[in-house]
Amino acid sequence: MEKNIDDHSNTFPHKDEENNTNANNTPHSLSPKTEENAKEAKSDGENEKANDLDHVKGEPEEGDKEEKENEDVLTFEVTPETPPPNLEKVSEDIDQFLATPHENNNNNVSDNEEKIPEFVDKFLDLVEEKMARYKSCEKKWGETVEEDSSFLEDVNRVSKLMKLLKKHAKKDNSILFNRVDAIQQRAMSYLEEEFHLLMEESRVENKPEPNGAHDSKGKNVATPESSENEPIETPMDFPGFKDEAITNLNKIAREMLFAGYDSECCHVYIVSRKHSFGDGLHKLGYERISIDEVQRMQWESLEREIPTWINTFKECATVWFPGERKLVASIFSEDPSMADTLYTNLTRVVVFQLLNFAESVAMAKRAAEKLFKSLDMYETLRDTIPNLEKLFPKDIVDEIKAEMTSAKNRLGEVAVLIFCELENSIKNDNGKTPVAGGAIHPLTRYIINYLRLSCEYKDTLEEVFREHSKIERSDSTSRPRYENENQHSNEKENESPFTGQLTRVMELLDTNLEGKAKLYKEVPLSCIFMMNNGRYIVQKIKSSTEFYQVMGETWYRKRSTELRTYHKNYQIETWGKILNCLSPKGLNDNNGKVPKPALKERFKTFNTLFDEIHKTQSTWVMHDEQLKSELRVSISSLVIPAYRSFLGRFSQYLDPGRQTEKYIKFQAEDIETYIDELFDGNPNHGTMARRRA
Repeated sequence: MEKNIDDHSNTFPHKDEENNTNANNTPHSLSPKTEENAKEAKSDGENEKANDLDHVKGEPEEGDKEEKENEDVLTFEVTPETPPPNLEKVSEDIDQFLATPHENNNNNVSDNEEKIPEFVDKFLDLVEEKMARYKSCEKKWGETVEEDSSFLEDVNRVSKLMKLLKKHAKKDNSILFNRVDAIQQRAMSYLEEEFHLLMEESRVENKPEPNGAHDSKGKNVATPESSENEPIETPMDFPGFKDEAITNLNKIAREMLFAGYDSECCHVYIVSRKHSFGDGLHKLGYERISIDEVQRMQWESLEREIPTWINTFKECATVWFPGERKLVASIFSEDPSMADTLYTNLTRVVVFQLLNFAESVAMAKRAAEKLFKSLDMYETLRDTIPNLEKLFPKDIVDEIKAEMTSAKNRLGEVAVLIFCELENSIKNDNGKTPVAGGAIHPLTRYIINYLRLSCEYKDTLEEVFREHSKIERSDSTSRPRYENENQHSNEKENESPFTGQLTRVMELLDTNLEGKAKLYKEVPLSCIFMMNNGRYIVQKIKSSTEFYQVMGETWYRKRSTELRTYHKNYQIETWGKILNCLSPKGLNDNNGKVPKPALKERFKTFNTLFDEIHKTQSTWVMHDEQLKSELRVSISSLVIPAYRSFLGRFSQYLDPGRQTEKYIKFQAEDIETYIDELFDGNPNHGTMARRRA
């Protein structure tokens, strides 16, 4: 019985020996001795083998019960087959291995290599299998979050293992080192490709859209709830990346940066986002224009580009840049410094491209019509500068602010120069041909409308004039002098430079108009000319709150008084002779009788004068309908009562019939009708004689 026990102990291995699985999936493998006995059994013939097997399978004999019990004890101690390597279990072993401190022993490669456990190779085999499934598209990124996370964890372990090998191995690479390096490179290549695909998919699906409507100046049409002075909150629909995409990009970027593949990851990000910004600029209609191209452009073409520039700049400052900064910070959250660098490299190019256009506009030839577009651009830059700290990292804020301030100041400088050139526009308008009919002079329309529109930029113009008020001008085309050379020198001690310059322009216009009024041969027509132009100026100023505030109540009252004076002078010069004809003075002789020759001469003179006035002044022009009506009413109130009185008193002294018809050509109603035809600017009224005929 002891011999049988010994034989069984040689047949089954102990649990610490390695087990293998045979072709028939037998749960326990045979030892070498067992294999030899099996061969001997086979050589004795199939029948003997069958008997032996029947003996084993059948019921044990009584003599063999004790042997069977001992056999059962030994069978219990047999070690089962080792299961195939499990990635989860091996990963735990790798994590424990990586977490264990390792001494740096660069002088003894063999000792270090002996410390690398065998499960490292098993781990690498399993990682390669998983990577192959991703590479072959058997598994696709994004299908299962858990599997993607597991893959990234394995890649992270490979990167840690690579760092460990670099630290503890000599310069000449071992086989294991080369294998880990190759696996890491393949993993990084795959992650880089997936990073690129995620970036491009989001870019194509979420191209930048304009943020709200803008007016013709490129100014944003704010909602009632918003205020121009309040910072605009950036909506998270730009750049439009979904949370899931940002999460995946962040995970991939984290692993690539950890593995030292930051340059590859950053390159993919920069290229994709540059394309996205390019798409956005194109969608807004903005195209890059060089300085030389701007200098060669006609103003009409350049003027159309400026609102687009303003719109683009505001979109970048209020939507695109804040959105981009949030995006890059989310993706590269593990390295804020790198996120700032990427954001800086991306946005700096766009900012300087936009500033170059502003500089180009400031360098273009000055012209009066360019003032307001220059001010629009000035305001855009001015309103953005205070928020630069929120838009850019600290290390470049000063640089961006300096460049933006420089462009803003140049535009302000141009605005001051252009506005001051209005003086030359007035002085150079010295034509000797009077405007027909005493109408409003084109210079008046141009200057007043220009000033009226300028006053809509009153605060901005006051700002730019203050910034440049200390620069002494050499002539009237550069800087205004604020020593106040006219009678208003001490009127306003705290008068703003802009107000002073505008007042100076108004005074030059008044002087110019007075000179043009003298070109008319008829004094009444000069009065009509001054009334027309004066009324136009007053009405335009009164209709503009900003313009009225600049000129002030005192100026308005003074100009209204001047208009009444011109009105009075007109009446005296035109209708004074008419009223003299209708005066009874000189028609009575010493005996109280009315001499007919003198009376006939009076009627004849009246008819001639009135006919001439109607013929001439019906071609004159009164621009303002209200002023025209007031003037006609005032004339009627003077002439018609006097004519009625004269006619009622002296018509009886003329013989009825032919004599009356010859000298009394108008009834009072006729006079009123003809007065209502004055100042229509209509030469087709013809003479009253022809019309009566």
